[in-house]
Amino acid sequence: MKNQLKGALIAAAVLLAAASGCSGRPGQAGSVPGPLASVSGPASGPAGSGSARSMAGLHAVRPCPGIAAFSCGMLSVRLDPFGSAPGRLLLQVAVSDVAAAPRGVLLFLTGGPGQPGVPFASRLGGRLGPALRGYRLVMLDQRGTGAGALNCRELQREMGASDLTVPAPAAVRSCAAAIGPRRQYFATADTVADLETLRRALGVTRLALDGVSYGSYVAEQYALAHPARVSRLVLDSVVPIWNVDPLQLAGLLATAAVLRAACAAQGCASDPARDLAAVVRRDHDGPALFDTLVAMSVGAPSFPGVAAALHSTADGQPAALAALMARVHAADAATAPELSQGLHASTLCADLRMPWGGPDTPLARRPAALARSVARLTAAQVWPFDRATAAGNGLIQTCLHWPPVPPPAVRSPAAPPGPAAAARAELPPVPVLLLAGGRDLSTPLADARAEAALAPDHRLVIVPTAGHSVQNRAAGDPAQAAVGQFLAAG
Repeated sequence: MKNQLKGALIAAAVLLAAASGCSGRPGQAGSVPGPLASVSGPASGPAGSGSARSMAGLHAVRPCPGIAAFSCGMLSVRLDPFGSAPGRLLLQVAVSDVAAAPRGVLLFLTGGPGQPGVPFASRLGGRLGPALRGYRLVMLDQRGTGAGALNCRELQREMGASDLTVPAPAAVRSCAAAIGPRRQYFATADTVADLETLRRALGVTRLALDGVSYGSYVAEQYALAHPARVSRLVLDSVVPIWNVDPLQLAGLLATAAVLRAACAAQGCASDPARDLAAVVRRDHDGPALFDTLVAMSVGAPSFPGVAAALHSTADGQPAALAALMARVHAADAATAPELSQGLHASTLCADLRMPWGGPDTPLARRPAALARSVARLTAAQVWPFDRATAAGNGLIQTCLHWPPVPPPAVRSPAAPPGPAAAARAELPPVPVLLLAGGRDLSTPLADARAEAALAPDHRLVIVPTAGHSVQNRAAGDPAQAAVGQFLAAG
């Protein structure tokens, strides 16, 4: 059971634990790659490659090592797409070697933020299979990921692939100091600018975008910034246009129904939601429990062993729950090239509207503002957890201690343009397919429903027993069939 659970969580949390192929050699622990001032000469696609012409704007094009039927190249982008800060970054790109792509380019955006794209090209090509007919699949290592991962040794060790593990404040501060002022150039707006550079490099007029989790948010922001450049959108495990709630209220509130549904399917006799509430009330360990359950909704959405462990813990026998939590945390381990926590913090702490305001708010003012915000919550908004769980989750605790970029290194207030996080703007009138797992606590179903209301031409597909990243499951997944039908109409 331990090995099965660990394998399932790793497979879903990072899609595939692969740092080989085109991802390059990971940097040394604790290192932060510098901006690249120059790139190699003109691209020359491999002989007989059907994608050679489409990669004319990339550099150092070659067959992808270890990834059959894909060519890899490097995309040169400005470190500061909206200002005058010097330096460039090289981002790795993989393009499928198809002879013709009458339907155009499908750019697949992985999640995190912090996850690379190129190492998963082969797996996704196999998973999507016939859905890709007529498309050229493109995978990108977004800035700060993969071989160029922002690597913070201690923060990475503590958090692995988790969004919600609570890190030590010293690890957060050390990470910010190691990356330095350059951390301000890893917001979602910078990645959106990179996607437009990639589109031009590929020589195509429009992109079809398929984004999972944070990748869905990047796809939405690109569509809002460049509506004429998007042909259609697949949004899987939806992060809505206004981004995630730092207090995680939707996930907290969804937990009771999700656990009860899983319990009903297994025929268990206890009420896991009431047991969870009792454990949180007595042991005050809500953040760690929520982190565990969210991780299982990603990798093991049947929640094996959870109901029994919660029930025995509520009865005063905590050993089974403690062992389960330890196994899940161990399974969430990941290196920076697999999912960079340095990039994760740099992006989310720049993008999110926190209870204290934006990323320039002085550290000393943040705790009181957070306390005021949490004090306004009702018990019903957080049950079966408590207010301390909302205030203490790892995402908000990371950004609570993530320091502002000191002047004079701060960007001009006009650059980059902030993501449309607060405004619930409609997506462009292009076909949109939204995919949601009924047991997903990382990006709860409520967010997918809310985002669907902002898509004029949409279809929402819900897989009730699935968790996170629903199209990347085993063959026969109904979400894969829906993706195939949707893309075939393009």
